Amino acid sequence: MAKKIGRGKKRRRTARDGELLFVPLGGLGQIGRNMFALEYEDEMMVVDCGLMFPDDEMLGIDFVIPDASYLFERKEKIKGLILTHGHEDHIGALPFILPKLDVPIYGTKLTLGMVANKFLDVAPDYPLQMNEFKAGDVFKLGKNFKVKTISVCHSIPDGVGLAIETPVGTVVHTGDFKLDPTPVDGKETDYAAFAELGKKGVLLMLSDSTNVERSGFTPSERVIGSTLERLFRQYRNKRIVIAAFASNLHRAQLVFNAAAAFNRKVALVGRSMIQNVRLARELGYITAEDDLFVKAEDIEKMPAKKMVVFTTGSQGEPFSGLVLMSKGEHRHITLNSKDVVAVFASPIPGNEKLVSRTINQLFSCGCDVVYDKDQQVHVSGHASREELKMMLSLVKPRYFVPVHGEYRHLVRHANVAQEMGIPKKNIFLMQNGDILRITAHKASLKKAAAPAEGVLVDGMAIGEMQGSLLKERKDLSEEGVMVVSVVLDYKGRLLADPVIETMGFIHIKDAVVLREELLKVIKIALERARGKRPGDKDYLSSILKSRIKESLKRLGVAARSSPVILPLISVVER
Repeated sequence: MAKKIGRGKKRRRTARDGELLFVPLGGLGQIGRNMFALEYEDEMMVVDCGLMFPDDEMLGIDFVIPDASYLFERKEKIKGLILTHGHEDHIGALPFILPKLDVPIYGTKLTLGMVANKFLDVAPDYPLQMNEFKAGDVFKLGKNFKVKTISVCHSIPDGVGLAIETPVGTVVHTGDFKLDPTPVDGKETDYAAFAELGKKGVLLMLSDSTNVERSGFTPSERVIGSTLERLFRQYRNKRIVIAAFASNLHRAQLVFNAAAAFNRKVALVGRSMIQNVRLARELGYITAEDDLFVKAEDIEKMPAKKMVVFTTGSQGEPFSGLVLMSKGEHRHITLNSKDVVAVFASPIPGNEKLVSRTINQLFSCGCDVVYDKDQQVHVSGHASREELKMMLSLVKPRYFVPVHGEYRHLVRHANVAQEMGIPKKNIFLMQNGDILRITAHKASLKKAAAPAEGVLVDGMAIGEMQGSLLKERKDLSEEGVMVVSVVLDYKGRLLADPVIETMGFIHIKDAVVLREELLKVIKIALERARGKRPGDKDYLSSILKSRIKESLKRLGVAARSSPVILPLISVVER
């Protein structure tokens, strides 16, 4: 006879029955703008807060930052914001977002030093709540997040990965990393820490995807040291100008070592370069004697064969040191045949045209230019495919999300994870704004659940990605503008003939027939509007735009171009 089974007591709910949310707000499907949140019940933590440089279609935009409205609505939940390293794509948006969140930030000494410098420039009155940690430290954020920081090798010192213990399980974020066996500062990626986490069990792994398309292993930064030595020997009698990322302090150390070895002085050019090197020297991340350096204004006084100029502008940034030199507009340096310029960086995706234009301009100055990949002037700071496989084999996560890369990079990293034995159903290809919900027993994805469009920054003005500003600039650049000026009395009667001016459109002074037709249309429209709303400028402006567009279309002009029409209406009161 079968044994009767009763319903039994109700199981008591434990912490592992809760739900962990992973919310990426940037860095997926793009290079830059890195930011994500982990949320568990009434607590949240945020990782990184970076910017992204604009593409060619973002006219006049300086950079793009994450849409943090999801965080602003829940800021009372946030227990802290952790920074993995000091690159702009991880800290650059802080001055625009952190004051609205007003939460503590956590980072290594160099990273926090770079943040402090940034706030001195942009938001000097904001009281930063900074908490310093070292790689290997463990600390708690609230009651639900226990964070262990892990040393990783990257193209900037003091980078870390994160192991975050939550009530549901451990989340591992590799940060930006590579497995360099001979790093310049001697601080390797901590293989043992990642392997130990893999043995204990990892619920979710987030991993850098930037270089997944590159086979093999990323070369060591020390390769650059050999390139510099070759460069200095080959161009003994020329002034050497080296352009690099201002944040690549490992590369800066190698440049300073080479300059000292070949008895040359170094001049730093570019505000960010001067600021970062000064900070790194103060904090002990760069060692160089004071007498190695000369001021930029003394460059032309020094013999060419005794000088190294270390400058910003490796990405063709319009107002950087190298670009100003290439245009002959730099106040301290004039390039000529006595110079060799070496660009020690590869273009960030989207910057290829700017870099190419700068190199062409450098050649036109008469100097030698070293920039080819086969000359080993750049080594990436990101792991290539075999290194990504090694990291997956060490961590052995249950669930995997590729991060930090364009969408094709995420897809290819997902394929690599499958090759390494992670089931396809446990790999999640996400986009910014998606939310991954994870319990101890399952994971599910909700698409586009959080606002995550980029926010455009133009100088200090901030606007929505889909706002009117960018559309107006695009229309002006493609179609030109027509300005129509009319002066009316208080009854809506014209006091003088309308004035039509154009820019980027047909030269209206030469198009006599079109001009006469438009004047006629304008006068008729104003006369008809007089009896309705004679003093209403918005109404009159709308009528004029509509009638002019109809007229341009009727005359066949709008088929070729449809300018932005801007009525300027002045009403003379009694």
